[in-house]
Amino acid sequence: MSSISHQTSSLAERPQNGWMEHIEDVYQGRWVNPETGEAGPRAPVDKILISESIDGAEADLARSVGIGDFTAMVADANTWDAAGSRIAKNLTKGGFKVNEVILNGKPHATVSEADALASRLQDFSSVIAVGSGTVNDLTKYVTARNKRSYCVFGTAASMDGYASTTASMGLPSGLKISLPAHAPKGVFLDLGVIAKAPARMAAAGFGDCLCNSVARIDWWMSHKLLGSRFWNEPYLISEHDKGLLEAHADGLKQGNITAVGYLVRALVMSGLGVAHTGVSNHGSMGEHQISHYIDCFAGDRHQGTLHGEQVGVATLTMGRIQQWFLDQESPPEIRPTHVDGQDMARRMGPEIAVQCEAEYRKKALDENGAARLNERLQEIWPQLREDCRKLIDPVDAMVAKLKQVNGATSGSELGLPSGFYREAVRHAHEMRNRFSFADLACDAGLLDAFADREV
Repeated sequence: MSSISHQTSSLAERPQNGWMEHIEDVYQGRWVNPETGEAGPRAPVDKILISESIDGAEADLARSVGIGDFTAMVADANTWDAAGSRIAKNLTKGGFKVNEVILNGKPHATVSEADALASRLQDFSSVIAVGSGTVNDLTKYVTARNKRSYCVFGTAASMDGYASTTASMGLPSGLKISLPAHAPKGVFLDLGVIAKAPARMAAAGFGDCLCNSVARIDWWMSHKLLGSRFWNEPYLISEHDKGLLEAHADGLKQGNITAVGYLVRALVMSGLGVAHTGVSNHGSMGEHQISHYIDCFAGDRHQGTLHGEQVGVATLTMGRIQQWFLDQESPPEIRPTHVDGQDMARRMGPEIAVQCEAEYRKKALDENGAARLNERLQEIWPQLREDCRKLIDPVDAMVAKLKQVNGATSGSELGLPSGFYREAVRHAHEMRNRFSFADLACDAGLLDAFADREV
């Protein structure tokens, strides 16, 4: 892990009532929707704690969510060094008997690695995960299959899925999808530990947050055009911290605890949005599909970039596509969707192509569907355009924000060949049945031209 020393935070800069301010009300179901006057749902996680230090409190925290005294602790080499060894010692002092399960090499969240982990955890009724995306997803998936409870001690602010009920897993075919899992009983986030993680992990988390505006525009467009369900609650619960992450973003490069604290809060609130909707659309639309395409098909062209780093770059791409459309006074003219199964098989491989083609055909338009969509676009375009333009975070501003945290701003800065990144922009929308401005551009015959401008 990084040796950057974190800076302490000023009391005046922190939330007035501590790092759990507002979040405690949201996850415990006490938050009241100002638009409806109704209380939100109780999140599926029993306890969330964000603290500047939990050193010495680990045993009490684990017991508070029902983790048994005879437990396994899952970590990889990096997360063991970052926090695992300390947590294991403190748990032992607190009366736990801890079996250390250190994942070999550089683990990946795949079904095959989950199978291997399951065999190492079969003797334990509860499990503790120490890590972030990969360690958490593997542990979450395995314990859900075996109906065992787990809690997680986070080590990085790189993603928003700590408390989610799904796990992002690679299938044997190579396709990476969200699979049903379960939420951890407890999510414990030590800002002192997270602030010491490599700065690029915070930049990745920042990129995952940056997509909020483009995902919201995609989702709202889909809602108004196709009648898909839309919920405002994920955005309302995040209003409490509006602007605070951006205001402190400079500190992420130095591991400033205040800056990291606001990033962690933003990621936790994004994850809690799923409790209100049951879907992740509020933070995962066209931009996430581009990132998923990179993960699934880059192969040796992939330089090991993090999911959030890719999302940050893809957010800029989707922002450029959206803003071009929203600058037009007239709507695009949609044609029937051309689904080329042979080309998908060439690019994706036959097994993945079959799965993706099935998803793509769910939203593909035939002649009648295209005609109906064109009628609907003519009807709603002025109001849709006005609605979406109010939500825009200008691309130039988003580029500046990513540069502020040393985040990548193009496919080439991710280390990807420009030809492959353009391929991802052209074809990522084929992977999932979520309708975005990339679908609109494709069915209007414009997506190739947008992709050709990316580097």
